[in-house]
Amino acid sequence: MKKIAFLLLFLPALVQAQDQSGHCSHVKSFQNQQLRSNTFSISQIAETERYDVHFYFLDLAMTNTSTTLSGATEIHASANEDLDSALIEFFSSFTITGMFVDGNPVSYSRINTAIKIPVNKLQNENFIIRVEYNGTPPTAQTNPLGGGGMTNAFSPSWGNQVTWSLSEPFAAYEWFPCKQSLKDKADSCEVWITVPNACKAGSNGLLQQVVDLGNGTSRYEWKHRHPIDYYLISVSVAEYIEYNVTAYPAGSGPVLIQNYIYNNPGTLPNFQADIDETADFIVLYDVLFGPYPFADEKYGHCMAPISGGMEHQTMTTQGFFSNTLTCHELAHQWFGDQVTCASWCDIWVNEGFASYSEYLMLENLYPGQQIMDMANRHQNIKSQPGGSVWVLDSLNDASIFDGRLVYDKGAAIIHTLRFLMNDDTDFFNTLKQYQIDFKDSVATGLDFIHVAETVSGLDFTNFMQEWYFGEGFPTYQVRWNKSGNDMHVQITHSTSASGVTPTFTNDLELKFSRTSLPDTIIRFQIASNMEQFLIPNVPSFASVNGIDPNNWIINGTGSITNDANLFVGIQEADHSSPELLIYPNPNNGIFTIETTSAEQNKIEIFDTRSRLVYSGVFTGKTVVDLSNYSKGAYLIQLSNSKENRIIRRVIRN
Repeated sequence: MKKIAFLLLFLPALVQAQDQSGHCSHVKSFQNQQLRSNTFSISQIAETERYDVHFYFLDLAMTNTSTTLSGATEIHASANEDLDSALIEFFSSFTITGMFVDGNPVSYSRINTAIKIPVNKLQNENFIIRVEYNGTPPTAQTNPLGGGGMTNAFSPSWGNQVTWSLSEPFAAYEWFPCKQSLKDKADSCEVWITVPNACKAGSNGLLQQVVDLGNGTSRYEWKHRHPIDYYLISVSVAEYIEYNVTAYPAGSGPVLIQNYIYNNPGTLPNFQADIDETADFIVLYDVLFGPYPFADEKYGHCMAPISGGMEHQTMTTQGFFSNTLTCHELAHQWFGDQVTCASWCDIWVNEGFASYSEYLMLENLYPGQQIMDMANRHQNIKSQPGGSVWVLDSLNDASIFDGRLVYDKGAAIIHTLRFLMNDDTDFFNTLKQYQIDFKDSVATGLDFIHVAETVSGLDFTNFMQEWYFGEGFPTYQVRWNKSGNDMHVQITHSTSASGVTPTFTNDLELKFSRTSLPDTIIRFQIASNMEQFLIPNVPSFASVNGIDPNNWIINGTGSITNDANLFVGIQEADHSSPELLIYPNPNNGIFTIETTSAEQNKIEIFDTRSRLVYSGVFTGKTVVDLSNYSKGAYLIQLSNSKENRIIRRVIRN
């Protein structure tokens, strides 16, 4: 499927909107894929790609009582080609008091948010642009296409006044001159913030020093030595107290958790236990995802009156503390910060994974609570019939941060992927390998799934087409009949968005009650909207009593019917169809194939590249050995002299 990435680079912010799920970025903004007079055109975006940003230096004077600021920003960059100019983005209301290239004052042209600066450099040569400025960042009233890059407000719960930044997705230019390109991460950044002595100022990386300037103000000097995307650079100013915790993950040394909490007698006691739990989350995610990416610096929080949190690199801006919110924002340090979405179409690799990290936290630290978490997500997803996890920003689509699709369905389909892998070792190795392969860079949903295919040896083409790019969900109808010792099962399904996704080909589990034995669960391979299965010689099986009992698959309320007329594989002789039983499946490469047909059957087994790896003939039952072949999925094709054919999948672990 064609990916829309380039056009999304210039979208400005339109409104502030709380995420429906109440999790992350809870004041994130979006804008349709529409060119406006004060946004960058396609040609302007192309012009910014002529240089590569290496380092941002911000030196700003701020207060906690107003968004008005003054200071300077330096952009350290190199030429990707021979240059005579460089284009940067900065909101038009700021007064520029000085413009310099490599320390020399220069003239410049300014049209709306675009500033063109003379830069005469040969390819690969370095240069520094310094912009000195003052002014007030826009609000939603002064910038109808945005407002919210910098905000000042009182906490309704605690009464503290705060000034803070929130630049995702396209509001960084509202408070510092920059290049708003996801794929061009700066190698590092340094942020100096001068504030009244009563205040503290939080930002990215390590606090190098606090300098008392002797005039009632102090300068907080922060330095971050890791690649960072433009929207993850942050500032937050308030009357804070500092409360620190240390985590001890196995994959790195101790990790400082530095928290700037409202200087209010009740705030820290109210949230201290929740803040302390951050250390447990770092230890857990270190095991599941790999080492915390910024262990040589810190993790932390700055409080601000937002309804959730924003995953600023190494120092999340957060309105309150709860286990699901805090672990969600922490997980972004892996999924969103160390590896960032390559386009806003693929926000799944940020938000879907951070949302699923909530489930993983509950599964590991609060066993049992994850069941309701996934059930609630499924319920929200099914409140509407359509919608895709992959975001296409057309003129009528405002779903970059859609809670139902990006957050909840995004998390739910990762859960489905885990089910399809059927191997938690492969699943978590995929998460770790993804971090290794795309460390300090950007990635798409397809990039992630290619890692999953490489690690597992499975083909997830259908999964992506149906669950990621596709829309809707299936509803299953199951008919069953117990005849003698055999169980006959028919599974059909309809879909909620059949015009887009008519079929879902994922595996499905059914639960069977058994006489004098506990219930058991069997996995079925679904390749079409109607499948029939014969389970031979199961005298204890009494009935089908559950569809997807462990909630692996988003699916509507289906039906289970006992149909005494259902017989699978018992038809007129001229139309007899050999029924195929494969066990164990998955397996270690050695498995049994059994058929109810009395005919001599030809068997052919193909790998996912359609290469024949095994062929033979048998009657009744045979043992196949694929132990010398690599792990992954294989397709089994069975046929007989009556030209009947069955195709099934076997998984070699």
